[in-house]
Amino acid sequence: MEQKNTWETYNEQQLEALEELASEYKEFLDEGKTERECVDLIVNAAEQKGYRDIQTVIKEGGSLKTGDKVYAVCMNKSVAMFRIGARPMAEGMNILGAHIDSPRLDIKQKPFYEDGGFAYLDTHYYGGVKKYQWVAIPLALHGVIVKKDGTTVEVNVGENEDDPVFFVSDLLIHLAQEQLEKKASKVIEGEALDIIVGNKPFIWGKDDEEKGEGDKKKKKKNAKEAVKKGILEILKNTYGVEEEDFLSAELEVVPAGKARDAGFDRSMILAYGQDDRVCAFTSLKAMLDVEETSRTACCLLVDKEEIGSVGATGMQSRFFENTVAEVMNLTGEYSELNVRRCLASSCMLSSDVSSAYDPTYAASFDKKNVAYLGGGMVFNKFTGSRGKSGSNDANAEYLAHIRRIFDEGKINFQTAELGRVDLGGGGTIAYILALYGMNVIDSGVAVLNMHAPWEATSKADVYEAKRGYEVFLKEADL
Repeated sequence: MEQKNTWETYNEQQLEALEELASEYKEFLDEGKTERECVDLIVNAAEQKGYRDIQTVIKEGGSLKTGDKVYAVCMNKSVAMFRIGARPMAEGMNILGAHIDSPRLDIKQKPFYEDGGFAYLDTHYYGGVKKYQWVAIPLALHGVIVKKDGTTVEVNVGENEDDPVFFVSDLLIHLAQEQLEKKASKVIEGEALDIIVGNKPFIWGKDDEEKGEGDKKKKKKNAKEAVKKGILEILKNTYGVEEEDFLSAELEVVPAGKARDAGFDRSMILAYGQDDRVCAFTSLKAMLDVEETSRTACCLLVDKEEIGSVGATGMQSRFFENTVAEVMNLTGEYSELNVRRCLASSCMLSSDVSSAYDPTYAASFDKKNVAYLGGGMVFNKFTGSRGKSGSNDANAEYLAHIRRIFDEGKINFQTAELGRVDLGGGGTIAYILALYGMNVIDSGVAVLNMHAPWEATSKADVYEAKRGYEVFLKEADL
């Protein structure tokens, strides 16, 4: 079957809409480099469109009817949105699900140390990364520090032009003969991914003498870690935090810099975190733009997918199930049986990225069954690895239904696998929702350089994904 290039199908009006969406998407990527930042953006956008916090509705003793819109947030890292449809929820929902966490470096709880005249922050990488890709590039620090009194201090350093940036050092090529003989997985070890945050020692002054901190013993003690002390003084003066406060901090190290157009033709977007924020953004936009629907529409954006969907904010938690129960209670439909009927009768697109064909590494792909940049949104009937281990493997009947509604909606789409059969594989949240017995299929956008600090997508695929998700929310019903 011949695969059309999506760009060839657009008229001038669609090209304008595509560029407008791409601009919004780049802003989303720039402002949402962590899960918490994404949730803030999502909630703000939802409230502007008339969505209400479900906890507010509950406290006010309210109820929900057709057309009402609510959202629920879990620990500032996951969010679920609902637009109540005309039909009873027990007959099922149409669900868009994606994740908002991305591979990165996390700061450890006891991170500060000094060595060789440098102050460091110790890190632990998060998700599947090629560790050597994270050295010698500018890095930013995002997150929160929560003090014992409950005060939350937000940190965002490295994104503004006048901000300092941080980096992981690499061995100079002149001395790298032994390093270059190592396997790629060993060239940079996980414990070597510590970021350099300073080099200037703390200078004792008159103020320190007046505070009684200038005696010889203390000078001698602090001289050993004078650079570290200098950094801690800066943090204390800037944020009002002490070294101990890092015990209750969540700080993420991410590539510094904004999302950019890529290529002379500006057809692509190069940015950090497009796995899976490209699907989260397009799902959100579809959810906000969709008009009245027959079935209740739902957009579920969760945390922790990159490390197995575990924890209270991951898909394996009961957050979504509990929220569905609360929504059904507000619509007057709640019973344990109705919740189970609702979930089992739902249709879902597990919206996650797929690997894009890379001619440089052609041997890693099955060219007949791979996604191409510019080929439209992607459907993966199954994911998993090798013998489909860990795969959802959607039913043929459901895939036929999706094909029909997308063809009728004139949505450009392609089907794909992640790579060659015995080479590797990957997973999504699809198999977790499938546990309820609902129809689920993986869908999303093809990504080049997946899990690298800078990933590439096609603007055309982003646009088609948003259009496709809207059609799904309106028309899916199997």
